Amino acid sequence: MKKFLRGIYRFIDKNIVVPISRFIYYLSKKWKKNQGKLDKVLNQPHFLIYLSLATAVIMFLLIDSKVISLVETEAEVITNVPVVVKYNEEAYVIEGVPENVDITITGRKSDIYLAKQLGEYEVILDLSDYSASDTPYKVYFTYSKSIDSLGYKLDPSYVQVTVKNKESSVKTLSYDLMNIDELNNKLSVKSVTLNKSEVVVKGSSDALANISNVKALIDLGKGNYNEAGTYNVDNIELVAYNASGERLDNVEIVPSTTSATLVLDSYSKNVTLSVETVGTLLPGKSIASILINNNSDYSLTIYGEKSDIEKIDTVPVTINVDGLGNSDTKNYTVKITKPAGVREMSAESVNIIATFGEEKQKTLDISNSIKPINKADGLAVSIVGDKDDVVNVQVKGVQSVIDNITASNVAAYIDLSGLGVGSYEVDVKIDNKNPLLSYVVSSKVKIELVKE
Repeated sequence: MKKFLRGIYRFIDKNIVVPISRFIYYLSKKWKKNQGKLDKVLNQPHFLIYLSLATAVIMFLLIDSKVISLVETEAEVITNVPVVVKYNEEAYVIEGVPENVDITITGRKSDIYLAKQLGEYEVILDLSDYSASDTPYKVYFTYSKSIDSLGYKLDPSYVQVTVKNKESSVKTLSYDLMNIDELNNKLSVKSVTLNKSEVVVKGSSDALANISNVKALIDLGKGNYNEAGTYNVDNIELVAYNASGERLDNVEIVPSTTSATLVLDSYSKNVTLSVETVGTLLPGKSIASILINNNSDYSLTIYGEKSDIEKIDTVPVTINVDGLGNSDTKNYTVKITKPAGVREMSAESVNIIATFGEEKQKTLDISNSIKPINKADGLAVSIVGDKDDVVNVQVKGVQSVIDNITASNVAAYIDLSGLGVGSYEVDVKIDNKNPLLSYVVSSKVKIELVKE
Protein backbone atom coordinates (compact mmCIF):
# COMPACT_ATOMS: atom_id res chain seq x y z
CA MET A 1 0.00 0.00 0.00
CA LYS A 2 2.85 2.41 0.88
CA LYS A 3 4.51 1.73 -2.45
CA PHE A 4 1.19 2.36 -4.26
CA LEU A 5 0.58 5.68 -2.51
CA ARG A 6 4.21 6.73 -3.04
CA GLY A 7 3.83 5.96 -6.75
CA ILE A 8 0.74 8.17 -7.02
CA TYR A 9 2.55 11.02 -5.25
CA ARG A 10 5.51 10.80 -7.61
CA PHE A 11 3.21 10.77 -10.65
CA ILE A 12 1.32 13.91 -9.53
CA ASP A 13 4.56 15.69 -8.58
CA LYS A 14 6.23 14.91 -11.90
CA ASN A 15 3.31 15.48 -14.32
CA ILE A 16 1.28 18.22 -12.63
CA VAL A 17 3.07 20.13 -9.84
CA VAL A 18 6.48 20.53 -11.52
CA PRO A 19 5.10 21.72 -14.95
CA ILE A 20 2.80 24.27 -13.31
CA SER A 21 5.59 25.57 -11.08
CA ARG A 22 7.88 26.02 -14.08
CA PHE A 23 5.14 27.92 -15.99
CA ILE A 24 4.48 30.30 -13.10
CA TYR A 25 8.25 30.91 -12.67
CA TYR A 26 8.51 31.72 -16.40
CA LEU A 27 5.68 34.27 -16.24
CA SER A 28 7.18 35.87 -13.17
CA LYS A 29 10.51 36.43 -14.94
CA LYS A 30 8.80 37.91 -18.01
CA TRP A 31 6.71 40.25 -15.86
CA LYS A 32 9.75 41.63 -14.09
CA LYS A 33 11.52 42.36 -17.41
CA ASN A 34 8.49 44.24 -18.92
CA GLN A 35 7.16 45.84 -15.75
CA GLY A 36 9.04 49.07 -16.36
CA LYS A 37 7.72 49.46 -19.91
CA LEU A 38 4.09 48.78 -18.81
CA ASP A 39 4.30 51.32 -15.98
CA LYS A 40 5.64 53.93 -18.41
CA VAL A 41 2.67 53.39 -20.81
CA LEU A 42 0.06 53.52 -18.03
CA ASN A 43 1.50 56.80 -16.73
CA GLN A 44 0.79 58.56 -20.06
CA PRO A 45 -1.82 61.37 -19.45
CA HIS A 46 -4.38 60.35 -22.15
CA PHE A 47 -3.83 56.58 -22.35
CA LEU A 48 -6.52 55.63 -19.83
CA ILE A 49 -9.06 57.96 -21.50
CA TYR A 50 -8.48 56.40 -24.92
CA LEU A 51 -8.58 52.88 -23.44
CA SER A 52 -11.93 53.56 -21.68
CA LEU A 53 -13.46 55.04 -24.83
CA ALA A 54 -12.38 52.07 -26.97
CA THR A 55 -13.69 49.60 -24.40
CA ALA A 56 -17.06 51.41 -24.25
CA VAL A 57 -17.42 51.42 -28.05
CA ILE A 58 -16.62 47.70 -28.27
CA MET A 59 -19.11 46.84 -25.52
CA PHE A 60 -21.83 48.93 -27.22
CA LEU A 61 -21.31 47.15 -30.54
CA LEU A 62 -21.38 43.71 -28.89
CA ILE A 63 -24.57 44.44 -26.96
CA ASP A 64 -26.30 46.13 -29.90
CA SER A 65 -25.61 43.13 -32.13
CA LYS A 66 -26.85 40.84 -29.30
CA VAL A 67 -23.49 39.07 -29.11
CA ILE A 68 -23.65 39.99 -25.42
CA SER A 69 -27.00 40.32 -23.62
CA LEU A 70 -27.23 42.14 -20.32
CA VAL A 71 -30.84 41.07 -19.88
CA GLU A 72 -31.87 37.42 -19.95
CA THR A 73 -34.08 36.49 -22.93
CA GLU A 74 -37.32 34.60 -22.10
CA ALA A 75 -40.08 32.95 -24.11
CA GLU A 76 -43.79 32.48 -23.53
CA VAL A 77 -46.53 30.75 -25.52
CA ILE A 78 -49.86 32.48 -26.15
CA THR A 79 -52.35 29.68 -26.83
CA ASN A 80 -55.64 29.54 -28.70
CA VAL A 81 -55.28 32.75 -30.68
CA PRO A 82 -58.33 32.94 -33.02
CA VAL A 83 -57.72 32.79 -36.77
CA VAL A 84 -59.50 35.38 -38.92
CA VAL A 85 -60.13 34.06 -42.45
CA LYS A 86 -60.70 36.56 -45.24
CA TYR A 87 -62.46 35.18 -48.31
CA ASN A 88 -65.62 35.51 -50.39
CA GLU A 89 -68.10 33.84 -48.03
CA GLU A 90 -70.94 33.94 -50.54
CA ALA A 91 -69.06 32.09 -53.26
CA TYR A 92 -66.64 29.70 -51.53
CA VAL A 93 -66.27 27.17 -48.76
CA ILE A 94 -62.88 26.86 -47.04
CA GLU A 95 -61.71 23.53 -45.60
CA GLY A 96 -58.63 22.79 -43.51
CA VAL A 97 -58.38 26.02 -41.50
CA PRO A 98 -57.81 25.59 -37.73
CA GLU A 99 -59.91 27.73 -35.43
CA ASN A 100 -56.91 28.72 -33.30
CA VAL A 101 -53.12 28.83 -33.43
CA ASP A 102 -50.38 29.32 -30.81
CA ILE A 103 -47.90 32.22 -30.79
CA THR A 104 -44.48 31.92 -29.12
CA ILE A 105 -43.04 35.32 -28.18
CA THR A 106 -39.39 35.74 -27.15
CA GLY A 107 -37.54 38.71 -25.73
CA ARG A 108 -37.02 40.65 -22.52
CA LYS A 109 -39.32 39.77 -19.66
CA SER A 110 -40.58 43.35 -19.39
CA ASP A 111 -41.49 43.43 -23.11
CA ILE A 112 -43.28 40.08 -22.87
CA TYR A 113 -45.28 41.34 -19.91
CA LEU A 114 -46.26 44.48 -21.83
CA ALA A 115 -47.26 42.44 -24.89
CA LYS A 116 -49.50 40.22 -22.76
CA GLN A 117 -51.16 43.26 -21.22
CA LEU A 118 -51.87 44.77 -24.63
CA GLY A 119 -53.37 41.48 -25.83
CA GLU A 120 -53.43 42.64 -29.43
CA TYR A 121 -53.00 39.32 -31.23
CA GLU A 122 -54.60 39.02 -34.64
CA VAL A 123 -53.74 36.11 -36.90
CA ILE A 124 -55.11 36.41 -40.43
CA LEU A 125 -55.39 33.91 -43.25
CA ASP A 126 -56.00 35.98 -46.35
CA LEU A 127 -57.64 33.96 -49.14
CA SER A 128 -59.18 36.92 -50.94
CA ASP A 129 -57.29 36.22 -54.16
CA TYR A 130 -57.82 32.44 -54.19
CA SER A 131 -60.37 30.64 -56.35
CA ALA A 132 -61.95 27.17 -56.15
CA SER A 133 -59.59 24.28 -56.80
CA ASP A 134 -59.37 20.58 -56.10
CA THR A 135 -55.69 21.02 -55.24
CA PRO A 136 -54.96 22.33 -51.73
CA TYR A 137 -53.17 25.66 -51.35
CA LYS A 138 -50.24 26.19 -49.00
CA VAL A 139 -51.00 29.51 -47.31
CA TYR A 140 -49.00 31.28 -44.59
CA PHE A 141 -50.64 33.13 -41.73
CA THR A 142 -50.02 36.84 -41.31
CA TYR A 143 -49.95 38.68 -38.00
CA SER A 144 -49.09 42.04 -36.49
CA LYS A 145 -46.42 42.62 -33.84
CA SER A 146 -47.63 44.63 -30.88
CA ILE A 147 -44.00 45.20 -29.76
CA ASP A 148 -41.25 45.25 -32.39
CA SER A 149 -38.47 44.24 -30.00
CA LEU A 150 -40.06 40.83 -29.45
CA GLY A 151 -39.69 37.78 -31.61
CA TYR A 152 -42.90 36.06 -32.79
CA LYS A 153 -43.34 32.51 -34.04
CA LEU A 154 -46.64 30.88 -35.09
CA ASP A 155 -47.51 27.22 -34.58
CA PRO A 156 -48.49 26.27 -37.22
CA SER A 157 -47.06 28.97 -39.45
CA TYR A 158 -49.02 27.81 -42.53
CA VAL A 159 -51.88 25.49 -43.49
CA GLN A 160 -52.99 23.43 -46.45
CA VAL A 161 -56.46 24.73 -47.35
CA THR A 162 -58.97 23.68 -49.97
CA VAL A 163 -61.21 26.27 -51.61
CA LYS A 164 -64.48 24.87 -52.95
CA ASN A 165 -67.48 26.43 -54.63
CA LYS A 166 -70.40 27.00 -52.26
CA GLU A 167 -73.62 25.25 -53.28
CA SER A 168 -77.08 25.22 -51.71
CA SER A 169 -79.79 22.64 -51.16
CA VAL A 170 -83.27 22.60 -49.61
CA LYS A 171 -83.70 20.15 -46.71
CA THR A 172 -86.77 19.07 -44.77
CA LEU A 173 -86.72 20.25 -41.17
CA SER A 174 -87.62 17.97 -38.24
CA TYR A 175 -87.10 18.35 -34.49
CA ASP A 176 -85.59 16.65 -31.46
CA LEU A 177 -86.66 17.19 -27.85
CA MET A 178 -83.64 17.79 -25.62
CA ASN A 179 -83.47 17.36 -21.81
CA ILE A 180 -86.96 15.86 -21.65
CA ASP A 181 -86.07 14.45 -18.21
CA GLU A 182 -86.02 18.00 -16.86
CA LEU A 183 -89.67 18.53 -17.80
CA ASN A 184 -92.22 18.36 -14.99
CA ASN A 185 -92.88 14.65 -14.51
CA LYS A 186 -96.65 15.11 -14.80
CA LEU A 187 -96.34 16.84 -18.17
CA SER A 188 -95.94 15.34 -21.62
CA VAL A 189 -95.38 16.83 -25.05
CA LYS A 190 -98.64 16.64 -26.96
CA SER A 191 -97.50 18.31 -30.18
CA VAL A 192 -94.74 20.42 -31.72
CA THR A 193 -95.33 22.70 -34.69
CA LEU A 194 -92.31 24.28 -36.36
CA ASN A 195 -92.79 27.61 -38.12
CA LYS A 196 -90.74 26.25 -41.06
CA SER A 197 -90.87 22.87 -42.72
CA GLU A 198 -87.81 23.41 -44.93
CA VAL A 199 -84.49 25.25 -44.71
CA VAL A 200 -81.67 26.08 -47.11
CA VAL A 201 -78.32 24.43 -46.42
CA LYS A 202 -75.13 25.79 -47.99
CA GLY A 203 -71.72 24.17 -48.33
CA SER A 204 -69.51 22.21 -50.66
CA SER A 205 -71.07 19.49 -52.79
CA ASP A 206 -69.37 16.82 -50.66
CA ALA A 207 -70.68 18.33 -47.43
CA LEU A 208 -74.25 18.63 -48.76
CA ALA A 209 -74.22 15.00 -49.92
CA ASN A 210 -73.24 13.95 -46.39
CA ILE A 211 -76.34 15.49 -44.77
CA SER A 212 -78.90 12.94 -43.60
CA ASN A 213 -81.29 15.31 -41.80
CA VAL A 214 -81.61 18.77 -40.34
CA LYS A 215 -83.20 19.12 -36.92
CA ALA A 216 -84.42 21.86 -34.63
CA LEU A 217 -83.15 21.17 -31.11
CA ILE A 218 -85.92 22.11 -28.66
CA ASP A 219 -84.43 22.27 -25.18
CA LEU A 220 -87.12 21.50 -22.59
CA GLY A 221 -84.69 22.30 -19.79
CA LYS A 222 -84.50 26.01 -20.65
CA GLY A 223 -88.18 26.99 -20.64
CA ASN A 224 -90.42 27.58 -17.63
CA TYR A 225 -92.75 24.67 -18.37
CA ASN A 226 -94.64 24.05 -15.13
CA GLU A 227 -98.16 23.36 -16.33
CA ALA A 228 -100.11 22.12 -19.32
CA GLY A 229 -100.64 24.68 -22.06
CA THR A 230 -99.33 26.18 -25.30
CA TYR A 231 -95.88 27.76 -25.43
CA ASN A 232 -94.11 29.74 -28.15
CA VAL A 233 -90.41 28.88 -28.35
CA ASP A 234 -87.96 31.17 -30.19
CA ASN A 235 -84.29 31.00 -31.20
CA ILE A 236 -84.25 27.23 -31.61
CA GLU A 237 -80.87 26.03 -32.84
CA LEU A 238 -80.78 24.18 -36.17
CA VAL A 239 -78.23 21.40 -36.64
CA ALA A 240 -77.35 19.13 -39.58
CA TYR A 241 -76.46 15.45 -39.00
CA ASN A 242 -74.97 12.70 -41.12
CA ALA A 243 -76.31 9.15 -41.38
CA SER A 244 -74.34 8.12 -38.26
CA GLY A 245 -75.96 10.84 -36.15
CA GLU A 246 -72.80 12.96 -36.05
CA ARG A 247 -73.16 16.72 -36.05
CA LEU A 248 -71.89 18.48 -39.18
CA ASP A 249 -70.19 21.83 -38.62
CA ASN A 250 -68.95 22.36 -42.18
CA VAL A 251 -72.32 23.49 -43.55
CA GLU A 252 -74.31 26.70 -43.20
CA ILE A 253 -78.03 26.57 -42.42
CA VAL A 254 -80.18 29.51 -43.52
CA PRO A 255 -81.76 30.65 -41.28
CA SER A 256 -79.64 29.38 -38.39
CA THR A 257 -82.55 29.37 -35.91
CA THR A 258 -86.30 28.87 -35.99
CA SER A 259 -89.32 29.07 -33.70
CA ALA A 260 -92.01 26.57 -32.74
CA THR A 261 -95.32 26.17 -30.94
CA LEU A 262 -95.09 23.62 -28.13
CA VAL A 263 -98.25 22.10 -26.63
CA LEU A 264 -97.88 20.35 -23.27
CA ASP A 265 -100.51 18.15 -21.71
CA SER A 266 -100.80 15.96 -18.64
CA TYR A 267 -101.69 12.36 -19.45
CA SER A 268 -102.68 10.12 -16.58
CA LYS A 269 -104.34 6.76 -16.06
CA ASN A 270 -105.62 4.82 -13.06
CA VAL A 271 -104.27 1.27 -12.94
CA THR A 272 -104.47 -1.51 -10.41
CA LEU A 273 -101.56 -2.62 -8.28
CA SER A 274 -101.09 -6.37 -8.67
CA VAL A 275 -99.36 -8.33 -5.92
CA GLU A 276 -97.06 -11.18 -6.90
CA THR A 277 -95.49 -13.62 -4.45
CA VAL A 278 -92.14 -15.36 -4.22
CA GLY A 279 -91.30 -18.24 -1.95
CA THR A 280 -93.39 -21.16 -0.65
CA LEU A 281 -95.89 -21.05 2.20
CA LEU A 282 -95.89 -23.70 4.89
CA PRO A 283 -97.69 -26.91 3.83
CA GLY A 284 -101.44 -26.65 4.23
CA LYS A 285 -101.40 -22.85 4.31
CA SER A 286 -102.71 -20.32 1.81
CA ILE A 287 -103.14 -16.55 1.54
CA ALA A 288 -106.65 -15.60 2.63
CA SER A 289 -106.60 -11.88 1.75
CA ILE A 290 -104.34 -9.02 0.68
CA LEU A 291 -104.97 -5.38 1.58
CA ILE A 292 -103.04 -2.53 -0.06
CA ASN A 293 -103.12 0.59 2.07
CA ASN A 294 -106.12 -1.01 3.85
CA ASN A 295 -107.92 -1.32 0.53
CA SER A 296 -108.80 -4.55 -1.26
CA ASP A 297 -109.12 -2.76 -4.62
CA TYR A 298 -106.23 -0.30 -4.62
CA SER A 299 -105.52 1.78 -7.75
CA LEU A 300 -102.56 3.91 -8.74
CA THR A 301 -102.38 7.00 -10.97
CA ILE A 302 -99.54 7.00 -13.48
CA TYR A 303 -98.31 9.86 -15.70
CA GLY A 304 -96.36 9.76 -18.96
CA GLU A 305 -96.63 9.92 -22.71
CA LYS A 306 -100.09 8.88 -23.87
CA SER A 307 -98.79 6.16 -26.17
CA ASP A 308 -96.76 4.66 -23.33
CA ILE A 309 -99.27 4.61 -20.49
CA GLU A 310 -102.14 3.36 -22.67
CA LYS A 311 -100.31 0.01 -22.82
CA ILE A 312 -100.22 -0.34 -19.02
CA ASP A 313 -103.19 -1.84 -17.16
CA THR A 314 -101.49 -2.89 -13.95
CA VAL A 315 -98.31 -2.22 -12.00
CA PRO A 316 -96.75 -5.22 -10.22
CA VAL A 317 -95.22 -5.37 -6.73
CA THR A 318 -93.69 -8.42 -5.06
CA ILE A 319 -93.86 -9.82 -1.52
CA ASN A 320 -91.91 -12.75 -0.07
CA VAL A 321 -94.09 -15.41 1.64
CA ASP A 322 -91.45 -18.10 2.03
CA GLY A 323 -92.03 -20.13 5.22
CA LEU A 324 -95.05 -18.08 6.32
CA GLY A 325 -98.50 -19.24 7.38
CA ASN A 326 -98.26 -19.89 11.11
CA SER A 327 -99.04 -16.30 12.06
CA ASP A 328 -102.32 -14.72 11.05
CA THR A 329 -100.88 -11.69 9.22
CA LYS A 330 -97.72 -10.24 7.73
CA ASN A 331 -97.07 -6.51 7.11
CA TYR A 332 -94.92 -5.28 4.20
CA THR A 333 -93.72 -1.87 3.10
CA VAL A 334 -93.08 -2.23 -0.62
CA LYS A 335 -91.42 0.23 -2.98
CA ILE A 336 -93.14 0.52 -6.36
CA THR A 337 -90.91 0.30 -9.41
CA LYS A 338 -91.89 2.59 -12.28
CA PRO A 339 -92.78 0.66 -15.43
CA ALA A 340 -91.08 1.70 -18.65
CA GLY A 341 -92.68 4.87 -20.05
CA VAL A 342 -94.06 6.04 -16.70
CA ARG A 343 -92.62 9.37 -15.56
CA GLU A 344 -94.60 9.94 -12.36
CA MET A 345 -96.81 7.88 -10.02
CA SER A 346 -99.26 8.96 -7.36
CA ALA A 347 -97.39 6.81 -4.81
CA GLU A 348 -93.83 5.53 -4.56
CA SER A 349 -94.51 2.86 -1.92
CA VAL A 350 -97.47 1.09 -0.32
CA ASN A 351 -98.28 -0.86 2.84
CA ILE A 352 -99.43 -4.43 2.22
CA ILE A 353 -101.10 -6.68 4.81
CA ALA A 354 -101.32 -10.38 3.95
CA THR A 355 -103.52 -12.72 6.05
CA PHE A 356 -103.17 -16.52 6.05
CA GLY A 357 -105.54 -19.46 6.54
CA GLU A 358 -105.95 -23.18 6.08
CA GLU A 359 -105.59 -24.35 2.49
CA LYS A 360 -108.51 -26.17 0.87
CA GLN A 361 -108.93 -27.45 -2.66
CA LYS A 362 -111.51 -28.43 -5.23
CA THR A 363 -111.44 -29.95 -8.71
CA LEU A 364 -112.83 -28.26 -11.81
CA ASP A 365 -113.39 -29.57 -15.35
CA ILE A 366 -111.74 -27.10 -17.75
CA SER A 367 -112.07 -29.20 -20.94
CA ASN A 368 -114.26 -26.59 -22.67
CA SER A 369 -112.32 -23.49 -21.59
CA ILE A 370 -108.83 -24.24 -22.97
CA LYS A 371 -107.56 -21.63 -25.44
CA PRO A 372 -104.63 -22.09 -27.86
CA ILE A 373 -102.00 -19.34 -28.10
CA ASN A 374 -99.08 -18.67 -30.46
CA LYS A 375 -100.63 -20.66 -33.30
CA ALA A 376 -98.82 -20.32 -36.63
CA ASP A 377 -100.70 -18.49 -39.38
CA GLY A 378 -102.59 -20.68 -41.85
CA LEU A 379 -103.13 -23.52 -39.36
CA ALA A 380 -106.25 -24.74 -37.57
CA VAL A 381 -106.16 -26.55 -34.22
CA SER A 382 -108.54 -29.07 -32.70
CA ILE A 383 -108.45 -31.09 -29.48
CA VAL A 384 -108.79 -34.78 -30.25
CA GLY A 385 -109.59 -37.78 -28.04
CA ASP A 386 -112.47 -39.70 -26.57
CA LYS A 387 -115.60 -37.82 -25.65
CA ASP A 388 -115.14 -39.03 -22.10
CA ASP A 389 -111.67 -37.44 -21.79
CA VAL A 390 -111.76 -34.75 -19.12
CA VAL A 391 -109.12 -32.17 -18.27
CA ASN A 392 -109.31 -31.47 -14.56
CA VAL A 393 -107.54 -28.79 -12.54
CA GLN A 394 -107.14 -28.59 -8.79
CA VAL A 395 -107.80 -25.16 -7.35
CA LYS A 396 -106.14 -24.42 -4.00
CA GLY A 397 -106.85 -21.65 -1.54
CA VAL A 398 -108.79 -20.86 1.60
CA GLN A 399 -112.38 -22.02 1.48
CA SER A 400 -113.95 -18.59 1.15
CA VAL A 401 -111.85 -17.92 -1.96
CA ILE A 402 -112.20 -21.19 -3.87
CA ASP A 403 -115.98 -21.24 -3.30
CA ASN A 404 -116.25 -18.39 -5.79
CA ILE A 405 -114.10 -20.01 -8.49
CA THR A 406 -115.69 -21.80 -11.46
CA ALA A 407 -114.23 -23.27 -14.65
CA SER A 408 -115.05 -20.05 -16.49
CA ASN A 409 -112.81 -18.16 -14.07
CA VAL A 410 -109.79 -20.33 -14.92
CA ALA A 411 -107.59 -18.97 -17.75
CA ALA A 412 -106.39 -22.30 -19.18
CA TYR A 413 -104.30 -22.37 -22.37
CA ILE A 414 -102.00 -24.48 -24.53
CA ASP A 415 -98.88 -22.97 -26.11
CA LEU A 416 -98.42 -23.91 -29.80
CA SER A 417 -95.14 -22.05 -30.32
CA GLY A 418 -93.01 -23.72 -32.99
CA LEU A 419 -95.57 -26.41 -33.85
CA GLY A 420 -96.50 -27.18 -37.47
CA VAL A 421 -98.93 -29.54 -39.14
CA GLY A 422 -99.30 -32.76 -37.15
CA SER A 423 -100.58 -34.37 -33.96
CA TYR A 424 -99.17 -33.44 -30.57
CA GLU A 425 -99.67 -33.99 -26.86
CA VAL A 426 -99.23 -30.70 -25.01
CA ASP A 427 -99.36 -29.45 -21.44
CA VAL A 428 -102.26 -27.39 -20.20
CA LYS A 429 -101.15 -24.24 -18.39
CA ILE A 430 -102.98 -21.73 -16.20
CA ASP A 431 -102.51 -17.99 -16.44
CA ASN A 432 -102.85 -17.14 -12.75
CA LYS A 433 -102.67 -13.51 -11.65
CA ASN A 434 -104.42 -14.07 -8.30
CA PRO A 435 -101.94 -14.54 -5.41
CA LEU A 436 -104.77 -16.08 -3.30
CA LEU A 437 -105.02 -19.11 -5.58
CA SER A 438 -102.79 -21.85 -6.96
CA TYR A 439 -103.57 -24.44 -9.65
CA VAL A 440 -102.39 -27.95 -10.43
CA VAL A 441 -103.10 -29.59 -13.84
CA SER A 442 -102.06 -33.23 -13.98
CA SER A 443 -103.22 -34.20 -17.48
CA LYS A 444 -102.23 -33.28 -21.03
CA VAL A 445 -104.39 -32.85 -24.12
CA LYS A 446 -104.01 -34.29 -27.60
CA ILE A 447 -104.28 -31.80 -30.43
CA GLU A 448 -104.08 -31.87 -34.20
CA LEU A 449 -102.82 -29.02 -36.39
CA VAL A 450 -103.99 -28.91 -40.00
CA LYS A 451 -103.84 -26.36 -42.77
CA GLU A 452 -106.86 -24.10 -42.94
